[in-house]
Amino acid sequence: METRSAGLRIHFEVLGDGPPVLLLHGYPLSSHLWDDVVGHLSDAYRLIVPDLRGHGRSEAGDTASMEEMADDVLEVLAAADEDRPVVLVGMSMGGYVSLAFARKYPQRVRALVLVDSRTAADSDEAAVARHRTAERVLREGTGFVADEMVGKLFAPGAPEELKQRWRERMAATSPRGVMAALRGMAARPDSGALLRQLGVPVLVIVGEEDGITPVEESRAIAQASGGRLEIIPGAGHMAAAEKPDAVAAALRSFLDELGSQL
Repeated sequence: METRSAGLRIHFEVLGDGPPVLLLHGYPLSSHLWDDVVGHLSDAYRLIVPDLRGHGRSEAGDTASMEEMADDVLEVLAAADEDRPVVLVGMSMGGYVSLAFARKYPQRVRALVLVDSRTAADSDEAAVARHRTAERVLREGTGFVADEMVGKLFAPGAPEELKQRWRERMAATSPRGVMAALRGMAARPDSGALLRQLGVPVLVIVGEEDGITPVEESRAIAQASGGRLEIIPGAGHMAAAEKPDAVAAALRSFLDELGSQL
């Protein structure tokens, strides 16, 4: 399925029926991140799974702030004819988009799940590094980003076939989309206070071997928000791809508990 947001073509899929759950992937990935998770949930939940702008099958623009992508998500929900509050599930950059969506449209949020993500803004050093990478992408393309990221995203024991598959997918991501996402992430605000103010149930999922968003950082987010922490053994930053059954089980438990509270 497709819709348009700010003139850009945004691709999304809808699977299953029931309370709505929106699944947002990270950078420079695609909605394929959730391929092995959705089958565990679609029997009881309506899953809405977009490709964020500039990623997967969605069109790239010159900019991709977290707020712009939150607006894209709103258009996806409208195109999916979904007006109920949703459970936002955001992995890494998808978590930043989820937080931006919650900031702009809090009445549309039933609960929030951060998967291998964080609430803090970039340090000055990290923001400068993102801008440098964005400039290099425009000169050289996306291949070097894929090569660098594949070494960071996975736990040491992840299968080589899985890493290679994602290396190819990342390398296929539009340079324009990668550039815009990098600049958008560098400009995002700190969302620690927002998470405390939202007043919705929070689940934090993190790979035990995540070297990008470590367990202790995720633990602090869960504690500050009064949320639940689920650590996925043997997984790195790509927990949803490396250990999809465990991630799905953590999500299913949280979603089922939410349903019992209605």
